[in-house]
Amino acid sequence: MSKWRLGKLKDVDSWPWKWWRWASSKWRLIPLLDRWLLGELIPVLLFAIAAFTVVSVSVGVMFDLVRKIVEFGLPLHFALQVFSLKLPFFLVISFPMATLLATLLAYSRLSSNSEFTALRSLGVSTRRIVAPALALALLMTGLTFIFNDVIVPRTNSSAEVTIKRALGKAIATEKGKHVVYSRFGTITGAEAEDWNQGLSQLFYAREFLKGEMEDVTVLDLSRLGFTQMLKAERAIWNEQEAMWEFFNGNILTLTPRGSTTSVEFDRYLYPLTSGPIRVAKLPKDANNMTVAQAMEAASIYTDAGNRKEARRLKVRIQEKFTFPMSCLVFGLIGSSLGAKPNSRTSRTQGFGISLLLILAYYTLSFSFSSLGVTGTLTPMLAAWIPVFISLAGGGLLLRQASR
Repeated sequence: MSKWRLGKLKDVDSWPWKWWRWASSKWRLIPLLDRWLLGELIPVLLFAIAAFTVVSVSVGVMFDLVRKIVEFGLPLHFALQVFSLKLPFFLVISFPMATLLATLLAYSRLSSNSEFTALRSLGVSTRRIVAPALALALLMTGLTFIFNDVIVPRTNSSAEVTIKRALGKAIATEKGKHVVYSRFGTITGAEAEDWNQGLSQLFYAREFLKGEMEDVTVLDLSRLGFTQMLKAERAIWNEQEAMWEFFNGNILTLTPRGSTTSVEFDRYLYPLTSGPIRVAKLPKDANNMTVAQAMEAASIYTDAGNRKEARRLKVRIQEKFTFPMSCLVFGLIGSSLGAKPNSRTSRTQGFGISLLLILAYYTLSFSFSSLGVTGTLTPMLAAWIPVFISLAGGGLLLRQASR
């Protein structure tokens, strides 16, 4: 490195030097015990994040990209771009698991070396020993939420656009394929007392492109005994009329007596909410939605009377908050297990124990999530009960380690 560059780096007015001085001053404010324990935890955490990310990326995206390169001729630079865009998703998956493995391994090693025995002899409680691990777990919780809600939805969408462009498929700013919107409501009959609740309208469009629905079919079941099917080449949402405007199509009506009528049209206004166009603009997978998008989607399906889909999205909204909390859960469990007197856990054993604990936690979470989707539990209870159960279990382990 040239003398000019060395001088520039050592210049007290340069931003790297200022940042380093600020970080060093803040680090010195942390008590010595916490600095020592964090110094033991952070290297293991980084190793665990790298290990879990490599495994999940290899299984989740690398094999698929290699297949696309070989079978479809995907250019290598596009494959590398997609790989980098998919990386945040797998990092988010790795954060909770890495927190568990890091706290378990680091604290087990310190316990087996009698470091914690020496601290306890000086009057330092187990809860005080575990505190830095919980602080690091809280930091990972916040980082996981930011990645999961801000970064991952954008990078996943960009990866999808990139790979479609690379494979020669048409991409538009506003786009969607196979848009399906169901509206539930009152189905009326000829008499005032003839009515029931159920599916009243089913909207399907083969593609949504630049604000227009193409190849549209609407099934109208809002009148008892009548089945009406509307087909059109395209449709747009008419903001002024607050209705859908269909072009170049026909309407087929089946009456209760079995007779049919068919009417062709060039332009037809149909009374339906803007729900289909709002759904088309949202990601299909709730895991790729931000919290705001998921709340908007839940509102759309609630207005449409689709209670099951609305419940499913409300559960996913709560899981946007409970998934990052798994870092705190695993941090508490891992540090409590590792801080037990005479705990001896190798890296291989720690990896195996971590996998078992992760499997148990996510099995519990998926079970309660299903209860929330079916309506047995409220979305909030379905998402948060596994967290509370696991935190209670971690608290019991900490209590045992404190004896």
